[in-house]
Amino acid sequence: MSKAANDVVISGVGIVTCQGVGKDAHIALLSAESAPKAIVETEKFKPYPVHPLPEIDWSQQIAKRGDQRQMENWQRIGVFAAGLALDDAGFKDNIEACGTMDMIVAAGGGERDINVDTLIVDEGLRRNDRELLLNEKLTTELRPTLFLAQLSNLLAGNISIVHKVTGSSRTFMGEEASGVSAVETAFWRIRSGESTHALVGGAFAAERPDMILLTEAIGAHTRGEWAPLWSRSGLDGGGMITGSAGAFLVLESRKHAEERGAHIYATISAVEGDRGNRSAGNFEVRMERLLKPAAELPAESTAIFSGSTGMHEIAAREKAVLEHQLPGAAIRGFGGVSGHTIEAQFPLGLALAALAIDANAKVPPFDAAHEAPMKAGTKAAVVTTVGHQRGEGVAVLSAEA
Repeated sequence: MSKAANDVVISGVGIVTCQGVGKDAHIALLSAESAPKAIVETEKFKPYPVHPLPEIDWSQQIAKRGDQRQMENWQRIGVFAAGLALDDAGFKDNIEACGTMDMIVAAGGGERDINVDTLIVDEGLRRNDRELLLNEKLTTELRPTLFLAQLSNLLAGNISIVHKVTGSSRTFMGEEASGVSAVETAFWRIRSGESTHALVGGAFAAERPDMILLTEAIGAHTRGEWAPLWSRSGLDGGGMITGSAGAFLVLESRKHAEERGAHIYATISAVEGDRGNRSAGNFEVRMERLLKPAAELPAESTAIFSGSTGMHEIAAREKAVLEHQLPGAAIRGFGGVSGHTIEAQFPLGLALAALAIDANAKVPPFDAAHEAPMKAGTKAAVVTTVGHQRGEGVAVLSAEA
């Protein structure tokens, strides 16, 4: 691939999942001889298994206790992962660079008042006028300040405060598609020359009854036992197992990265998201189009980091498309080892792909019954995310020549 000044490269990776804190733990996972051990909490939210956060010393990236206290957990995760990415890229103490850095965040709607949610659900079981009930409780039970705590752009605000990233700021909401849009926007701003460097990513706190309620309400969450991603069709529930995680990337133009002597993990050659009706083969047509930029990648050294939810039908359909469009490439359903992370899923897939490419890793199968071993180290990667309700995204990454 010929190099251009406005190529979009990854120069910083900040990652936290149940598998560990920071890039070293995840490079070890991607380079291991065998599938990583499943780290799953099965008792706390029984019958729903969840991939929990590891032990984290928040003060490593959020020095002030006051800042830590005023954030909800999903914000702490995101601010911490963003700090790791800035550290990794060598921008952490560069006030001038952080002052001109774009920040693009994928975020949910914040934490909820669990007591009020529980009250509404309990009373809803005894009343038929549920719309009236909802209005009653919204006007009498919720404290006004809760709405401030729920603002989705508070994650970006806290990153600005703690890490002094004060260039332009955007926050996307909209489940998995928000992560795709965040990365796609950063990619095209740099590719077009509008921006030279950007911090992009998201965070998700799965260890919350309200989040489990949302997925269970549509029958999506697995109940009972954990199983690898592609092996859940025999389990009770819908196939999704969520996980707490944060993933942020520093993206730069090649010119900007090379001029400051930055380490480049990988080049992003294409990113695109789309959405639409999934019936009557529409999903397959859309995914085939999104995967076209990956058609020429060498199969034996290409890893596909699928951000599949694990939901039975759509997971099977995605895997069939991947096998048909990119035969011979190694598919890895990474949500099986990290949990599904909703808004953070696409940035998390890119972080894993960048680390695998940089380490030339032979990524072990995450689900040995449905994934083949790699024949060679990773020189290229495809990252997919298929939303649990809607929205699809694909990114294509390659190693530095």
